Amino acid sequence: MSKRVCVIGAGPSGITAAKNCLQNGLDVVVFEKNDKVGGNWVFNSKTGHSSVYENTHLISSKVWSEFEDFPMPESFPDYPGHVQLQNYFESYARAFGVLEKVRFDHTVEHVTRQHDGSWLIEYTDNLGGKKSEVFEYLMVCNGHHNVPKYPSYPGEFTGRFIHSHDFKGVDETWRDKRVLVIGGGNSACDISVEAARITKTVDMSMRSPQWFFPKFLFGKPSDVFASRTAWLPKKLRQRGLKLLVRIVQGPYSHYDLPENTTLPLTNHPTLNSDLMDYIRHGRVKPRKAIKSWNGLSVEFSDGSKSEYDIICAATGFWTTFSFFDESFINFKDLEKIPLYRKMMHEKYENLYFIGLFQPLGCIWPLADYQAKIACLEILEKYKRPSDLKSAIEHEVSHPHFDFTPGQRHAVEVDYHTFRHELKRELKKAGIDIGKAPAGNKKLYKSP
Repeated sequence: MSKRVCVIGAGPSGITAAKNCLQNGLDVVVFEKNDKVGGNWVFNSKTGHSSVYENTHLISSKVWSEFEDFPMPESFPDYPGHVQLQNYFESYARAFGVLEKVRFDHTVEHVTRQHDGSWLIEYTDNLGGKKSEVFEYLMVCNGHHNVPKYPSYPGEFTGRFIHSHDFKGVDETWRDKRVLVIGGGNSACDISVEAARITKTVDMSMRSPQWFFPKFLFGKPSDVFASRTAWLPKKLRQRGLKLLVRIVQGPYSHYDLPENTTLPLTNHPTLNSDLMDYIRHGRVKPRKAIKSWNGLSVEFSDGSKSEYDIICAATGFWTTFSFFDESFINFKDLEKIPLYRKMMHEKYENLYFIGLFQPLGCIWPLADYQAKIACLEILEKYKRPSDLKSAIEHEVSHPHFDFTPGQRHAVEVDYHTFRHELKRELKKAGIDIGKAPAGNKKLYKSP
């Protein structure tokens, strides 16, 4: 059997998958529906898939977001913006010869596993032609920010309703409008703060308490500061973080936010240094969960009502893959995705999901690790567990933290713990990755 690999997506996970294929002498083709590398970090994507908006910056610091074999420029700030990141991904792909392997403006329409185990890839090329090719291995690298979740409530809202999937920035059509943002995650906070600069009012509706962390602690990026506590027992680490956040921000009741009774890191944290200031300045107002809507009026669970011109739902995405038949692979309704190391399927040894996890940190450096493992297995230098079903069941039932139930945490991992686990897998193939992230040798401590 040949070693021909199909990579779907030229975002950060796709380009690192392709890089590892090339470094291991594998014949790789990358299908990308956009005209640039970078995936969601390509602003104003013409394809209509999720992309960053005008003022997007990283929520993990460059220290913990750069590929370990390709440092970000020293000129980059602690939290680079989307233009810098897209240029960084372009430089990465060019440096490792990946650009020549990417077929831009090519959309994968359908993927079928054939009787001999190979993959039939049906796609539309850059001229609109319908074509197909066969590959022996498949790496799915297009993430899970593709199909938005739309909330549903009794009644009908007659104003302008959008999902964060379609949000690209605040323009003059938002000026002096009454805006409601649904959600309490990173996108909801960013959109609320951005909108509050020119709108008449901005309210945020949250159905459950959230943890809001500042992007800097004691003058350092929060994840840099937190990484120094990775060696602590989990409960002690969480309680210390809870105390620290309360000392820095004060009780959430001062912000009209519900107190979170869970420990930090059991929910995916929201990092935003502006939101709390905007709340205390009266520019953003927290609201309860939505009960119903009627025309422009929205009723909340506490019985209060307000009218809005624009509602933006920052309510997440389904974990789906449009090119797979649902009868073949369907993760949509699962609260735990059954993949070993978040990448290996129990039934299909030549299928890998690269970057399909949500860390308390950044995806890309660890997607690089996953791609290394996949390539080593293709070259028969790595062996997955013999009883993969049991290994998956153990992994799913032993999360890194006691994450709260729900699809939001279906692929949640702790960055440092997951890095340690992937390093262990690589050691099985004789690969010892002991170095710290590039350019930051003194910051990393293994758990």
